[in-house]
Amino acid sequence: MKYYVVDAFAEAVFTGNPAGVCVLDGPIDAGLMQNIAFENNLAETAFFYRDGERYQLKWFTPVDEIDLCGHATLASAYVIMKYLDTGAQSVRFQTLSGELTVTRSGEALTMDFPSRKPEPCAVPAGVEDALGVKILETHRSRDLLCLVESEAALKSIQPDYKKLMNIPGPMGFIATAKGETYDFVSRFFAPGTGIDEDPVTGSTHTNLIPFWSERLGKTKMTAAQLSRRGGVLHCEDCGARVKIGGRAACYLRGELLL
Repeated sequence: MKYYVVDAFAEAVFTGNPAGVCVLDGPIDAGLMQNIAFENNLAETAFFYRDGERYQLKWFTPVDEIDLCGHATLASAYVIMKYLDTGAQSVRFQTLSGELTVTRSGEALTMDFPSRKPEPCAVPAGVEDALGVKILETHRSRDLLCLVESEAALKSIQPDYKKLMNIPGPMGFIATAKGETYDFVSRFFAPGTGIDEDPVTGSTHTNLIPFWSERLGKTKMTAAQLSRRGGVLHCEDCGARVKIGGRAACYLRGELLL
């Protein structure tokens, strides 16, 4: 099985978010995909195969299949356009979140994803204690979005992952603030999926883009995820859809021996 590790939302290797990308000839057993993802021990491993004019795509964390992943989608499109179908200017994926399209312009890749605007909710018990920061508001979609007062406050967060895992409901926790250099900044924690802090998370921006577009009065924004590796995302609110763009770099090409 051809296998790649691609740093997504990255200008060069060792930045952005690394994703495993497995190129399949056709469907394989979900248990095998989960074992591969566990062995790879990356935040996400993507599996795709060609199905006519589009590709079937699935994503697995080390412990579970998930319904939407941005950086592994970007990485998969990068592999297709860089190594498998070099003339392609766009790629269509069929996924658990419907059809997703990735287009390229030079080295830049732009994903077309569903918008998932989060709904306001009361601050769940224990969240402030687990994140160790004052939370101004919380909003809920698949993940819990936590608005904090500043970029400095966001950078100061040192989560207690055991406490986060004891908070029922959300898959992960998005902390966000208005940016100083960028329009908005964020961090993402999902210890229940085998990921403590994710370096750069495309799927959370399906929440963040409509959230910040409304607050800032802008449809086009630039965002940064302030993890240790870091990454920049070019964002656009298109109503029912959002566009999330960035670059990618290949760290590894090889074969899995199964």
